[in-house]
Order: sequence, then C-alpha cells, then structure tokens
Amino acid sequence: MDIVHLPRRLLLAGLGSAALVVVAGCESHRATSSTPQPSGSPRPSGSSPGGTAALRRKIASLLVVGFRGTEAPNWIIKAVREGLGGVILFDQDLETKTARNIRSPEQVTRLVKTLKDASPGRLIVSIDQEGGPTSRLNPSNGFPATRSEAEIGAENSTSATRDWARGLVAGLTRIGVNLNYAPVVDVNVNPDSRAIGMLGRSFSADPDVVVSNATQEIQAHRAAGVKTCLKHFPGSGSAAGNTDFEVVDVTDTWQEKELEPFQRLIQAGLADSVMAAHVLNKQLDPTYPASLSTATVTDLLRGRLGWHGPVVSDDMQAVAVTDRYGAAEAVDLALQAGLDLLVFANQQVYDPGVVEETIDTITGLVRAGRITEDRIDQSVARVDSLRPKR
Repeated sequence: MDIVHLPRRLLLAGLGSAALVVVAGCESHRATSSTPQPSGSPRPSGSSPGGTAALRRKIASLLVVGFRGTEAPNWIIKAVREGLGGVILFDQDLETKTARNIRSPEQVTRLVKTLKDASPGRLIVSIDQEGGPTSRLNPSNGFPATRSEAEIGAENSTSATRDWARGLVAGLTRIGVNLNYAPVVDVNVNPDSRAIGMLGRSFSADPDVVVSNATQEIQAHRAAGVKTCLKHFPGSGSAAGNTDFEVVDVTDTWQEKELEPFQRLIQAGLADSVMAAHVLNKQLDPTYPASLSTATVTDLLRGRLGWHGPVVSDDMQAVAVTDRYGAAEAVDLALQAGLDLLVFANQQVYDPGVVEETIDTITGLVRAGRITEDRIDQSVARVDSLRPKR
C-alpha cells in the first residue's frame, strides 16, 4: 500500500495544491466526504425545512458533553431529552479531585441506563479507556486493573493483545459504553513526552507495532459493537506538554512517519472515527492547531489520507484552544476545518450552560452564512455512523 513519505517541501506543496482543489471544487463546503449529499439544490444559509427548532436539534446531535455527578443532574437530562448527541464519562473531577461519574460498576450502569432512557434517539456514551494510567474504569471504582499500551506493545504478541483488548471491552459493554476514545496510535518518537510517552500511552516507536496492536484492539471493540477513535491526529508522540493544560507546538519535533498508523488503519477499513489533536504543527499549518486547521483536517486527513468518516475534536475547553481563541471562535474554526463531533469535557471549566451556548453559537453561524445547513447535515450523517444500533 502507498504510505505518505515525502520531503517536507513536497508535503507542504501537496497540501497547498489540495487546498486549491478544495476551494475551487467546493467553495461553500470546507470538508469533503463520501457521505450522500442532501437531494436538490443547496438550501440558502438561513433556511431550514423544520425551522429553527429542527436546526438546533441537529446541532445538538453533534455535541458530546461531560457533567458532574454519579447521578445525572437535571440539566444533562434535559439536554439529552432535547437531542444531545452524547455524553462523556470520567472517574475523577479535575477541579474537586473527587469521584465524578463512576463509583462502582452497579452505580455507573444505572447512570448510563438513565441517560439512555432519557434520549429520544441513539445516545453516544463515550469514555477514555486506553488501558494503564488512562483508564476511567479502574480498581478505584471496582473494575480490574489494565495494562498500558506501552506494556502491550513491548510484548507485541497477537494473542496477548487480543486478550488485553477483550478485557478492556468487557468493562465497556458491562456498563453500556458504546464509543471508546481509543486506541492511541501516536508513534512514541519522544519517550519523554509528558503527554504520551511518559504515561505509557503509545504502543511503540515503530509504526508497524502500533498498527498491528491497534488492529487487534479495534477488532475486539467491533466484535462487541463498541466504536473506536484513532487519536491524536496528525500525531502527538513528540509533544512535550499536554494540550489540556498548555499550548503545545510540535513543529520542530513532529516526524512524517507519525501519519503512517492513521493512513494504514484508514486504508484497511479499521477506522470508526479520528480525533484531531490541539497540537500546533507549522509543518502542516503555519497558524492554526490541527483541530482548527482546514489544511490538516480537510486537505490532509480527508484529502490525502482519504478519510470520509467522522472527525472528533479533543476537548474543546482545553487550554491549548481557549488560551488563544474564545469558545465561539474555536467552534467556528473547528467546523470550518471539517470537524463533525465536538467534545466538551466540562473538566477545565464546569459550565452547565455549555450545550445551549454552543447551539446558539452554531445556529448563529448558519444564520450568518458562515456555515451552510447542508454542511451540518453532512456532519449529522457522519456522526450517525458512531451511534449504537437499536
């Protein structure tokens, strides 16, 4: 198979050409997709067959939001009833340092059932269950300990990886989670990375090892009906810091081989979704972090790597985004870049009004002609592929 291996000047030239093609061929749509387009002529930016209520419901379906409580607070239940796309569960609350959503298997199973029962549709219930230190289900809340990706990659045994992955998935299906933000397919180019290497979050510095172990993990999830998310595109293996807490620039340390796991897994049909990182990589875009970059998401990921499915944001409240952009501008840029599912962890800040505020923002963007409703429909169709079957 063809893997991207180009000198930096040719890679950037290719991206520039791709950008021209996108602009010339689809001026009103910043993202390309194989998703079937709505029939008929594109609607004017301010029109909607069902009016404002229908538009707001579609926008709500593109949001995943975190909340405090081992029981669902009223505001999240209301949002779910009104069409919120999904929720994200955490074991610990970043600010209070106390249990957030998960105290025991029985408790969190009840919580998930309550949320699903409130939803008129197919609610996404998501989590970060990578294994090792980044495991929301762990011995502190009654779940088995799990090995990290680094430990699994070091062993690099097909049977051991398969057993490990099945163990991860068993915890997810036990409580009703249907989207796991895993596997991490970052290449461990910097073992001292505070974001990846030092936390054991990468399978290996060898892309072949990353791909083979991620393949086993994805297949185990699929066998159980749980969707996965490749992260963190276009590669955070050299990140010195964590974008949750600081602006991270990988321009001088990012290596082209970090694209390889994403491309190979996409080509193999093993991607359910891809998460765009908040890292700044001026080799790919001189101005915007990857998650807000048309050059990175639309031209590189969708164009050169051929990904036509859902692109998921990292936490939209992360310091790497909020330090430079306000909430409204970040949402605008993310959608313009080509993202589909926006995740608000509600950890860096806790805002029970985030759902309504974000819907207001995106509704305003549609009414102002910044984004078309057809573009919203494309994202709805892509995100629907992540939803559980009835």
